[in-house]
Amino acid sequence: MTASNPAVGTPVADTRLDADGTIEKRAYNKVFWRIMPFLMLCYVIAYLDRVNVGFAKLQMAQDLQFSETVFGLGAGLFFIGYFLFEVPSNLLMHRIGARIWIARIMITWGIISAAFVFVQTPTQFYVMRFLLGLAEAGFYPGVILYLTYWYPSHRRAKMIALFMSGIPVAGMFGNPLSGWIMDAFHNTHGWTGWQWMFLIEALPAFAIGIATIFVLRDGIDRAPWLSPDEKHVLKRNIEDDERAASAAATTGGQRHVHSLGAVFRDSRVWWMCLIYFCFVTGQYALTFWMPTLVKASGVTGNFNIGLLSAIPFLCAIVVMNILGHSADARRERRWHLIVPALMGATGFAIAASFTHNTTVAIAALSLAAAGVLTCAPLFWSLPTAFLSGIAAASGIAVVNSVGNLAGFVSPYMVGALKDMTQSTQLPMYVLSAILVVGALLVWLTPAKLVNR
Repeated sequence: MTASNPAVGTPVADTRLDADGTIEKRAYNKVFWRIMPFLMLCYVIAYLDRVNVGFAKLQMAQDLQFSETVFGLGAGLFFIGYFLFEVPSNLLMHRIGARIWIARIMITWGIISAAFVFVQTPTQFYVMRFLLGLAEAGFYPGVILYLTYWYPSHRRAKMIALFMSGIPVAGMFGNPLSGWIMDAFHNTHGWTGWQWMFLIEALPAFAIGIATIFVLRDGIDRAPWLSPDEKHVLKRNIEDDERAASAAATTGGQRHVHSLGAVFRDSRVWWMCLIYFCFVTGQYALTFWMPTLVKASGVTGNFNIGLLSAIPFLCAIVVMNILGHSADARRERRWHLIVPALMGATGFAIAASFTHNTTVAIAALSLAAAGVLTCAPLFWSLPTAFLSGIAAASGIAVVNSVGNLAGFVSPYMVGALKDMTQSTQLPMYVLSAILVVGALLVWLTPAKLVNR
C-alpha cells in the first residue's frame, strides 16, 4: 500500500517524483546555459581557423603560385597531425581535465594559425598545416567526451547538434568576414589580404582559450553553480545511462567496451570509423572547397562569394537541429543519419551537373550542406551507445581520428581530380558515391545497438 502525505493526502512516491522532475529540469537548464553557448563559440572559432585556408586560397594560391594539388595536399595535411595526436590528447584530457586541456588546445592553435602570415613556399605551407593539426587534435572529440560527463544518451544528440552548429555558423559569418578582411586590408602595411585574414582570425582563439580556464568545470561534482540535489539527480542519470548502455551493447556475444585494449579489439569501433570516414569526406570537401565552387558558378568579389557561401550553412543550421531533436525524441538513430547522407549525395550530384548556373549551384550546395553537416553530430549517437569511461575517451578519439583522415584524403582528392580534369564535376560525383556508401553502412548497423 502506498504511503501518503497526511497533510495533503498526496502519495509520497508521487511527490518525490515531482520534486525530482523539477530539480532535473532546473539542473539541465543550468548546465545548458553554463556550458553550451561557450562550447559553441569555441567551435565556431576552432572551425574558422581550421578551414579559413579555403578562403585564403582565393588570393594565396595566385600570390604564391600554388596549384590545386598543392593546396589540396596542404589543406589535408592538417589531419595527419590531427590523427597522430588525437588519442593521446583525449586520454590526457580525461586525466588532466577538460578545462585546462581545452584551454591549452585553443591557445596553441591560435598562435600557430597566426604564424601562417609568414608562409611563402609549399613546404612551409605543409609544415604549418601539419602543426596546426597537432595543436588542435583532441578538441572536437574532447568536447564530445565532455558532453558525456553531463548528458545521458537520450539528451545527447540535440546537444551535439547544437554544438556542431558551430560549423555552419562559422561558414555563415566566417566566409563574409574572411572575404571582407581580404578585400579591405589587402596591401595594408605591405601585407596581402590573406595574411591579414590569418592574423585577425587567430586572435579570438587565444583570447577564448584563456577564458576557458575560468568558464568550464571538469564535471558535475566540480560545478559550484549546481546544488547538492541537482548534482545527485544529474549523476544518477549518468549512472543509469551507463548501466543501460552496458546491457544494450551486449550483442553477438560481445561485451560492453570498458578498456583501452577492448576499443582496438572491438570490430564495432572500426565499423564506426568507416562510417564516419564517409561522412567526413563530404563535410570537408564542402567546407574547404565551398568558396571555389561558388566562384566557379560565376560569382565575383571575395565579399560576394562569402555572402553567397553563407546560404548553404544557414540551411544546415536549421536541418541539423531539427533532426537532432527528432532523433532524441524518437530515440531512433539510423534513419536520422541515412536521410541526410542521401541529401548530401543528391546535392553534390546536382551541383556537379550545374556548375555554371549560380542559382542552381547554390540551391544544390545548400542541400549538400544540410545533409553532410547534419551527419556529423547525429553520427556520435552511434559509438557513444556502447562506449563508456576510459573506453569513451579512447574510443571517441579513435573513431574521430581515423574518420578525420578523410579530411586529408578529401581536399587532396578534389584538388588532384580538378587539376586532372580541369573541372569540379568528377570529384563531386565521387563525393556523392562515398556518401551513399556511408548511408548503406549505417543501414547495416544493428538498430538495437544504437537506438537509445
